[in-house]
Amino acid sequence: MSITRWLRSLGPNHGHLSAAQPEFTLTAVFIGLAIGCLICFTNLSLGLQSGWISMMSIQSALIGFLISRMLPTPLSPQELIVVQTTAVATGTMPLAAGFVGILPALGLLSEERDGTPPIHLTWWSAVGWSCAVAFFGVFLSPPLRKQVIIEEELPFPSGTATAQLISVLHQLPPPDTVRHRRGYREVDHEESEDVGEAIAEVPAQEEQTAEEDTERDIVQHEGWYDLAWSFGSAGALTLFAYFFPAVFTIPLFGTYLAKEWLWYFTPSLSYVGQGIIMGFPTTLSMNLGMFVGWAVLSPLSKLAGWAPGPVGDMSNGARGWILWVALGIMCTDSLVSLFPVVGEFVIDIIKPLRQRYTRIGEDGPVKRSHEDETEDRLVPYSWVVSGLLASIVVGTILVWVVFGHEGIKPWATVIGFIFGGLLSVIGVRALGETDLNPVSGLGKVSQLLFAWLQPGNIVANIIAGGVAEAGAQQAGDLMQDLKTGHLCHASPRAQFYGQLIGSSVSIIVTTTAFTLYNRAYQIPGPSFPAPTAYVWLGLARLLRDGQLPENSALFMAGFSLFFGVLSGIKTKASRRQLSYAQWIPSGVAFAIGFLNTPSFSIARLIGGIIEYVYRTRYAKQDGGRGNDIRLVVVASGFVLGEGVVSIISLLLKTFGVGVLSCWGCGHGMCGGCPTVS
Repeated sequence: MSITRWLRSLGPNHGHLSAAQPEFTLTAVFIGLAIGCLICFTNLSLGLQSGWISMMSIQSALIGFLISRMLPTPLSPQELIVVQTTAVATGTMPLAAGFVGILPALGLLSEERDGTPPIHLTWWSAVGWSCAVAFFGVFLSPPLRKQVIIEEELPFPSGTATAQLISVLHQLPPPDTVRHRRGYREVDHEESEDVGEAIAEVPAQEEQTAEEDTERDIVQHEGWYDLAWSFGSAGALTLFAYFFPAVFTIPLFGTYLAKEWLWYFTPSLSYVGQGIIMGFPTTLSMNLGMFVGWAVLSPLSKLAGWAPGPVGDMSNGARGWILWVALGIMCTDSLVSLFPVVGEFVIDIIKPLRQRYTRIGEDGPVKRSHEDETEDRLVPYSWVVSGLLASIVVGTILVWVVFGHEGIKPWATVIGFIFGGLLSVIGVRALGETDLNPVSGLGKVSQLLFAWLQPGNIVANIIAGGVAEAGAQQAGDLMQDLKTGHLCHASPRAQFYGQLIGSSVSIIVTTTAFTLYNRAYQIPGPSFPAPTAYVWLGLARLLRDGQLPENSALFMAGFSLFFGVLSGIKTKASRRQLSYAQWIPSGVAFAIGFLNTPSFSIARLIGGIIEYVYRTRYAKQDGGRGNDIRLVVVASGFVLGEGVVSIISLLLKTFGVGVLSCWGCGHGMCGGCPTVS
């Protein structure tokens, strides 16, 4: 992640955060829930718009720290970790429970084509579905923590970056993060180092301390100001665009291209903020995909007669045609990037785990325990086993109640949970090594399995994929938080409580928000196209009948082959930490450029360019990295500002308050305005 580069460059420090500090407190939980609810609304809105969400762990820690400065007793570092853990668990439910993909896909079913009518869940049914998948990943995280964080010592870059940020803000360095990486040799603490090297390191340490002081001062003295103006600017622009929709549909390339080919520009500050968070290389990949998909393949399919319908039609238009090419790219890229992780996973199962020792005793080697937490701070395994069994049993019953026996068989749901658990292990390992959780690829692997277990049942195929994705998504996001807690000596049990509370509250918040959006808007529709819903449904239909639009199979195969090779090169370069790896186009980001209209990608590219220029030029003008933190705060304000005001827009839409003027909507693409011929 681009915003963590400056954190990763801080380097290791020795020391410990005091374990005597307060940890799990009502204040920390309430602040975490408040931040998490804002992130939840933001992620739901952005996910339905573009298929992209963010766990926002660093942003949660920053905002939590700013809020704590206003309290009579500021939060301790460990309380701040509970804040960001609770916020992440609350904010990522839109993706974990499938509200941005699975549920919209079920609403696209056609009785004529799929043999079942569209499935639109009621509020109670959506709550039941969310409860079915909300806790499996939470109970799976403690044993995964012991394996990938304690034993294998995987880096989890975002979790490590968050720990470094918290240590800087509280003037307390985390434990040595370099030694806690797989592949580094264990060093005896009593070993003496070369005196000359120790003396040479003193200036560098003093310079690093000065930079940390600068970063901390910027957050404390200018953080609220930067957050306030960025939040207010994004919110004001969003509210203005609600009443004057033409503001967000500017025909930058001409009215003809906007009306006929969907080339217009949305100057959303939230999209700009997302681009800053995603970084220039990712936004560049997305825009390369946007250009190839919408400037090359879309006109080609339309003019050649392969997609005769309107360009934006997902059934027989160019947008539906290029969807299949995007699907091939996403599947290939995700699966190829999994191969090294799967290989290591298999090797670890076959080959005995490497033994690590601290001393040799008279009776032979003595194994050293890597766990540095006491039993009263860990999650008891009796809780884990009971929770996993209850999650599977209760989850299977709830899925059967919500979707019925014809939707997915109970035995198939049980297999879905078990298979999802196995895929979660793979996903967590991939996340720990690369900072990327390939949940989309894991969901598609589950779809492939259930195309064989329950052939022809599209509903079962989509639901099974959703169960697998939920486990992998939750386990991965929570593992980043547990890595942060491990480095900062926070109680895993306190974090576990925060995860349970955050997930529980988010069920109600996400379900209510999704229900309101469904009442006020057409989903999928012009305002919320829910692009990933078409990916889920498209793959399920392809696995059932194998029919593709005319000539799309050739392009699908060609692009899949190209990005399969490219993904292999990128994966190898990334695992070797080669500098050019970030500039190799990402297949998933490239495919997202296909799924979204150009308006979504262009604004994100602007954010990516701002991030790159600011980081490489302006942030270093003062001789250090101190001002980088301001860009993180501003990007957070942009994203959260539009997300919060979208709640106001939703309420206005629900109560029948419409737009004030449709002036400038002659291309007919403005949400909220009647189509103008």
